[in-house]
Amino acid sequence: MTDLLPQTSPGSRGRADASPPRHGLTVSTGLAGLSLDAMASVSYGPEAIVLVLAAAGTAGLGFTLPVTAAIVVLLAVLIASYRQVIAAFPDGGGAYAVAKERLGHRTSLVAAASLIVDYVLNVAVSIAAGVAALTSAFPGLLPYTVWICLAILVGVTALNLYGIRESARAFMAPTVVFVLGICAVIIGGLLRSEPASVSTGAAVVTDAHTIGILLLLKAFSSGCAALTGVEAIANAVPSFAQPRVRRAQRAEVALGVLLGVMLLGLATLIEKFEIHPIAGTTVLSQLTEAALGHGIGYYIVQFATVILLALAANTSYGGLPTLTKILADDNCLPHRFAVSSPRQVYRFGVLALGISAAVLLIASEGNMNALVPLFAIGVFVGFTIAQVGMVRHWPATRRPGWRWRLALNGFGALLTFVAAVVTTAMKFTEGAWLIVLVLPLLVVGMERIRKTYSRIDGCRGAGCLPASPRATETAIVVPVSEVSELSREALSAAMSLGSDVIAVHVCLPEENMRVFTKEWEAWHPGVRLIMLEDGDATVGGPVARYVRDNFPGRRKVVVVAEVEPPAGWNHVLPSHRSDELERVLRKLPDTVVCHLRVQTA
Repeated sequence: MTDLLPQTSPGSRGRADASPPRHGLTVSTGLAGLSLDAMASVSYGPEAIVLVLAAAGTAGLGFTLPVTAAIVVLLAVLIASYRQVIAAFPDGGGAYAVAKERLGHRTSLVAAASLIVDYVLNVAVSIAAGVAALTSAFPGLLPYTVWICLAILVGVTALNLYGIRESARAFMAPTVVFVLGICAVIIGGLLRSEPASVSTGAAVVTDAHTIGILLLLKAFSSGCAALTGVEAIANAVPSFAQPRVRRAQRAEVALGVLLGVMLLGLATLIEKFEIHPIAGTTVLSQLTEAALGHGIGYYIVQFATVILLALAANTSYGGLPTLTKILADDNCLPHRFAVSSPRQVYRFGVLALGISAAVLLIASEGNMNALVPLFAIGVFVGFTIAQVGMVRHWPATRRPGWRWRLALNGFGALLTFVAAVVTTAMKFTEGAWLIVLVLPLLVVGMERIRKTYSRIDGCRGAGCLPASPRATETAIVVPVSEVSELSREALSAAMSLGSDVIAVHVCLPEENMRVFTKEWEAWHPGVRLIMLEDGDATVGGPVARYVRDNFPGRRKVVVVAEVEPPAGWNHVLPSHRSDELERVLRKLPDTVVCHLRVQTA
């Protein structure tokens, strides 16, 4: 008989039959809540282009606008392609969902691996870029860059572990201030005939190059970091209010327009004011100072940039733990990644993200320009997989207009594939080799985890109707170290489980066995006692050998009693012999280990 009790569980929100939320994202709140990564990329994308082209001097910097225009063309193709993804997969999931349905399980793991890498790099790059904006405004903080990065990372991680969730409306103000600030920089710079103020400092030293196709390709691949985050809206279509698809598509287009205008506007100013890399000062800081001067407007833009980048880093803490939860549900990651805290936080995903980002920040010494080359590779792998999946999707569904949709996604797949190859080739020696190594390792690791869970499911007999349960003859073994009230509790619990109870005592070195034997005989508990010789200076080994070599064909139950110490540092006080026993005994077949924990007063 099964008793059904009404209950509400957090997992019920993910069911297909669950009622839709009363409130969803609009176009404006969707931009604020889901497009922070893309918006923030204008703070480091143009700088990545300038750093490369500066190697060819002033003539090289003159190609900033054409390179940026090529990136904006690719952005337009991506926006158009992801509008199709939104329409075809209204349940969200982006590249992972497309690949899982149209390209197979292993390709979906490649998409998932690229998303994992992107989420980690987004945190590291956003924090490093935010700190770079801060140190540009306050140069005295430059020697403490790494510590400031780690402090911000610890703060963001701690807040997410605690379960603080910001709504999209809370992101509106800093997003609006940032976009208006960048627009003010662009308009102010275009209206000026000469810079309002000029940043001074030592120029960044780079190897001299002549202008050629390789230099332009390298600049293009560096600037493609500005395209990160354009897929976020397609990943979260269910978060929008009805009509979800139409709202999500409009938000995607609005993102493309805003991002394209800001990139082209900043590139125009870079050429107009002949901006070049300066150590300790970001390109965006130089542009702001040239357009608005070094007054209140400059500091508003810089602080808005810091805040937006911090919020952009925070969006990964909403995305990666959810992704790892989905992967854990699909048996591709350890199931503990799917376990949420009472505050509905997937803590293992949050901790994994924080630790990984900390490693990158320490390794790069908080240098934004050292991390940006790693960023675009995983992004374009995900882009390409999504577009190839859509190419497979349209012939299978043959919806009206499927041919031109197929051509659009095919063109997008070709462009993103070429961009991925170019980015990897141009940035390979600058750290891209690490991404090339990590992506297949993640896929292999997730595949091995999935196979292991398949074997575990086979041992569990999952998916079939088991035979009726039946009782078997059971031997109950109770390790006892002394004659005490704890031993009485353990034997009483064992007698409650069955009649065949055996007490075992391991004779440790330098122990007076006559004293123990005399105390046992005086107590006379009515339970057979077996004395075991200590063969390896442990308790677990002799007990495990005794359980293994006796009671053939019977189920064995080992009752382990211990006193539960008070909370806090008191947990280091016990000898933890019970842990040793459990580690050894759980490897034995047909053996159940029962813990009896006696609470202290």
